Parts: sequence; C-alpha cells; structure tokens
Amino acid sequence: MIGNIIGPEIRELIEARNFAALRGVLEDFSPADVAELITDVAEDEQAIVFRLLPHQQATEVMEYLEPDAQQTVLRAMGREEAARILNEMSADDRTALLEELPGAAVAQMLTLLSPQERAIAQSLLNYPEGSVGRLMTPDFVSVRAHWNVQQVLDHIREHGRDSETLNVIYVTDERGRLIDDLRIREILLRPVSTPVREIHDSSALSLRASDEAEVALELFKKYDRNTLPVVDFEEKLLGIVTVDDMLDVQEEEATEDIQKMGAVEALDEPYLAATLGEMVKKRATWLVVLFVGELFTATAMRHYQSEIDRATILAVFLPLIISSGGNSGSQASTLIIRALAVGELALSDWWTVVRKEFFSGVLLGGILGVIGFLRIELWAMFMPDYGEHHLRLALTVALSLVGVVLWGTMSGSMLPLILRRVGLDPASSSAPFVATLVDVTGLVIYFNMATVLLRGTML
Repeated sequence: MIGNIIGPEIRELIEARNFAALRGVLEDFSPADVAELITDVAEDEQAIVFRLLPHQQATEVMEYLEPDAQQTVLRAMGREEAARILNEMSADDRTALLEELPGAAVAQMLTLLSPQERAIAQSLLNYPEGSVGRLMTPDFVSVRAHWNVQQVLDHIREHGRDSETLNVIYVTDERGRLIDDLRIREILLRPVSTPVREIHDSSALSLRASDEAEVALELFKKYDRNTLPVVDFEEKLLGIVTVDDMLDVQEEEATEDIQKMGAVEALDEPYLAATLGEMVKKRATWLVVLFVGELFTATAMRHYQSEIDRATILAVFLPLIISSGGNSGSQASTLIIRALAVGELALSDWWTVVRKEFFSGVLLGGILGVIGFLRIELWAMFMPDYGEHHLRLALTVALSLVGVVLWGTMSGSMLPLILRRVGLDPASSSAPFVATLVDVTGLVIYFNMATVLLRGTML
C-alpha cells in the first residue's frame, strides 16, 4: 500500500515541490493506489498531485476517487481539462459523480460533454435513483448470430478498445434485441469458421433498466456473474452492469443496514461530509422514539412502587433482569436481520424461526437463571442482605430471567419478520428498539413473578 510503503517519500516530494520526481513515482503505480494517495493528502494538494498525472492515467484515477475528491479536483481544473476528463470517463462512473452534485453543477458539467456523451449522460440520469439504469454503461461489444468466429474477432479488434469489459460478448439481432451472451473463451477456443449461432444457446440472463440495484445484486450473487446485460421492455440491449458497481451497491446496503440497526437513519453521505445539522436530524428521531418508549418503563416502575417499597431488594436485581432481556432480543434481531439480508431466511420460514428461538430462549434464560440463582444463594451463605427468604428471592430472579430472556429472544426474532411482511425494512427493528420494548415487558414479568413467589413473605 502506498500509505504504508512510500507515503513519507511522496509527502517529502510534495513538500519540496519536486514535481518532476513525483510524476515519475506516480507513473509506476496503479490508478487505484494513486487515487488512495490523492484522497490521503490535504485537500489543497489533491489537485496539484492530480495535475501531474499523464493523460490516460488521470482519467483512470478519476474513476477511482471518492466523490468529494473528484469534485475538489474538477473545481481546480480549467474548463478544457475538465471537459477532457469527463468525456473520457466511463459512463457509469461519470453518472455516479454527477449524482453527487447539486442540480446547477450537473447542468454546468453537462455543457462540458460532447453531444454524444451528453446524450448518454442525460439518458442515464433520467433513470430513477437507485435503479440499474443509473449503474449501467453503454460501452459493450455486440455481434450477430450469423457471423463466424473470425468476424467476431475482427469486430473486437476494431471496437473493443472502448468496451467496459471483453470477458463477455453479446449476441443481438438486427433490431438490437439481446439473444445471448458469450464468454470470450467460448469464442477463442472455436475454429474461426464456426458460426456464432452454433455457440450460443439463447439463454442469456438480463436485467431491466428500471430494476432496483438490490435486484441486480441478488442476481450477481445467485448466478456468480461478473457482468450482466441491461435491456428495455422490448428486450433491446441498452448496456451492461459490472461487478465493481455491485460491490459499491453492496457496501452502501451494508452501511445503511448497520446504521439502521444502531437506531440511526441512514446517512446520505460519508460521516465526515455530513453536517452537524444532518447528524442531529438523522439521530434525533430514533432517540426521541426510544426515549418515549423508556417513559413507559418509568410508568411501569410507578405501577409496582408498592412492591418496591415493601421489598427494596427487588430493585437491586432490576437492571440485571431487563438488561438480560434486551441483550437477548438484540442478539436475535441482529441474527434474523442479517439472515434476511443475505437471503438465508424467507418469510415462509417463520415457524422454524419460532421453534428455534423458543428453545434458544429457554436454554439461554436457563443458563442465566442458574447463574443468578447461585449468585444469590452463595452470597446469602456469607451475608445476611437477602434475609431468611433468600431461596424464594433466588428462585424469583432465576425464573424471571428465563421469562425475560425468552420474551426478548422471541420479540427480537419476530419483529424483523413482521416488518418485512408489511413491506418495511427489517433493519428498522434495531437493537436499541428491541431493547426498549423488552425493558417495559421485562419489568412486568419480573414484578408479577415476584408477586406470585414472594407473597406472604417479602410482599
């Protein structure tokens, strides 16, 4: 990695303004590594480093930069230089850049594009945000079924240089409709006189431009593909989506789910780029909801105030009881949310989940109950704090732990399934939300158990 191996050397060259030596160093590194270096240097130095790059390398590096760094570099460029970079960027990476810009800036950027590239950019931006159409690139190679292998190879040599990938070649009819896709090895290993129609089997897997990016991600994972074609409602081939775009989608999805599971509305931008107001807005809503939920805990405590007054020792174990329920619920919800996200679990499996989590809750609650029981009994052997009815108290805590952990486990596992069933994001059933829910019910379970087992003794 640049940052670990020659980072200090490069920084010394930047500080010394030895740009000739710096240019020579950067030419030996891949575009991804140079993009990482540019991101790591100070913002006022990013454009300086970028300007040192050779023509072709600069375009490739731009596609690897984070949106903030891309905007910084473009603002520092002259109009002609920015136009060259934008026109040479791949269509999907350019669309990702334009998505991050305000409307006025997008309009200005579009004026820098050639008529052909502007038409491509506008067509991609016209697709809904988060759709496959925003991710695809029109740079692909297509051939005809009546061609032979030699004609295909000649066509690739002539037009393949600008293609996003040559791993897959697409077979289309005279109207541009997709017939099949062929891996390049299927062409290279055949005699040059072999017609394409003898190679393809008309079983191409394709996406619709209007499909959500998450749909594409599932197909990429299910069929283990590196690229998939995108068609319109008439099956005309519009472009292709590659696996590097899917990795970005997967990262965004995972980030959004993790943020929601932490009771935070998904951020629309990287953490460091988010403003204070945006951070407060995204976090305040859930905090208020959780706070209101905890108010019910206070109400429940008030309801059982008389029991607490008569047996203050019950309050000692209250945090132990409700935290155990919240923790078990958080564990269950996290497991189910992730299983739903990766396709390991479907709504039809709900009964299997109920059975598994029921027995898990009983066993986990039993383990904690035994520990709680032994703790009280062993303590009572040496300290008189729990009085003569310590055995009943230990049994109350133990059985309450079983009940609360069982309830937390069942609640945490069922809530994501219920949310999925009504069309909501299961990740919204965050661990803090489940914990708050179990806090209130845990109090009810604990004090009702105490009322039954301690009546006539402590109560």
